Amino acid sequence: MHELQYVPAMLWVVITYMVVMILVGGYFYNKAKRAGNESKEDFLLAGRSLGKIVIIGTIFATYLGGGTVTGGGNSLAYNFGIWPGICFMLPPIISLSVLYILSAKIRESGCYTIAELLEKKFGGMARTIAAAIIAISFISIVSFQYRGLGFVLNTTTGLPITTCTIICTVIVIILAYSGGLKTVATTDAMSAFLMLIGIGAAVPMLLAKVGGIEWVRATATAEQLSFLGGQSFWGWLGAYLPLTFLTIGDQNFYQRINAAKDLKTARAGLIGCLIASLIVMPLIAVISFIGRLYFGSNIAAGQSLIATASLLPVFWGGLLLSAASAFIITTADSFLLSASSNFTVDIYTKVINPHASEKEQMWATRMFIAGAGILAYVILQFYPSILAVQYMSYTISGCAITPAVVSVLVWPRVTKFGGIASMVCGTIATVIWEVLKYPYGIQTIYIALPVSIVVLILGSVCTQPNTETYGADNI
Repeated sequence: MHELQYVPAMLWVVITYMVVMILVGGYFYNKAKRAGNESKEDFLLAGRSLGKIVIIGTIFATYLGGGTVTGGGNSLAYNFGIWPGICFMLPPIISLSVLYILSAKIRESGCYTIAELLEKKFGGMARTIAAAIIAISFISIVSFQYRGLGFVLNTTTGLPITTCTIICTVIVIILAYSGGLKTVATTDAMSAFLMLIGIGAAVPMLLAKVGGIEWVRATATAEQLSFLGGQSFWGWLGAYLPLTFLTIGDQNFYQRINAAKDLKTARAGLIGCLIASLIVMPLIAVISFIGRLYFGSNIAAGQSLIATASLLPVFWGGLLLSAASAFIITTADSFLLSASSNFTVDIYTKVINPHASEKEQMWATRMFIAGAGILAYVILQFYPSILAVQYMSYTISGCAITPAVVSVLVWPRVTKFGGIASMVCGTIATVIWEVLKYPYGIQTIYIALPVSIVVLILGSVCTQPNTETYGADNI
């Protein structure tokens, strides 16, 4: 078991990456400012003009974010072993396949937000409720991105993680504030390729450094090498369900599907993301597992992948840290931008200022980004680990929003009562089970998701309109 050694020289590689990202953000901000006609569609959906390379990159970078390199597969490999970490590639297989099937209907909706989509079926109240749930969930997701990027700076500088986290908060807010989805999508695409190079190069070099696969086998326990990693089957499955259901109803993906220039491009983005996920997820698990075996309990679970950078040559270690930063920053920006779209499109222009001009809407969007970015940092102070806040935020969105969203797209007989009741009950069930700290050891997803689905189905079945009054076409 070794102590983590800080490598300040790697910081320059990370700083170079961050400076490039900020310069790109500044370029698009100034471009929009000079044009003087920046619209809501330009800011939130990149003018619906994204091509294949950018759409593949932005969907991939959105999916494999900070939750992957600091929570998710990283933390699962640290806590339970190599196979639970590798199996974190199961959620993208299921969720991205579902989104591929639904992509045509998603583009037909033409909506800026999930809440706007729900309003078409369930009315204005559903839109407001959904916007609030999504915003809370997404801001919580942003919060643990800060901590992940803080781990990167801590590894290179040795500064306290708290200080590093504050620095990262400022960087993320600046990038999201600057140029909207066009900035985020472009930096996503750049970062996606950096991820593939950094993660791919790290694995063979790390194995050579520690003594190869034989060292891994000799150092790991039998439980760490087992398929379930010492968990029950239900515990193992419960690690993947929240992300699966979050992704199926994740507004970020719906916005990117709508931001693509056509359906074929959007579907290419989903396929590209799936292929990249199947390559990168196992590599992340391997890197994190090496970190666990090498550093042991001297590092936190969220540091496992990031700490291994200190074992690599300066350039390659810096590249791995830059790749981790790329995961984190792109996800944080995407979720912060997406939450701001909920505020502007679903609350500000519907409730606060219905007659807002484009300029006023853009002002409200950017003010929300700044405020929500700060709130995300505050939320982070109440959670002991990245994995804890990650599962909470994934579960509340996956259980409260996804069943209702999918029903709108595939079930004509779903009713307003069923949809709204499902969202409310899914949220309440999630909050109660989280507050009670998982009674009987049952994970929240096993309580909140069935509640949401059952209420949706029963509520809709029991409130079907009278065919004699409304006609069969209205059912």
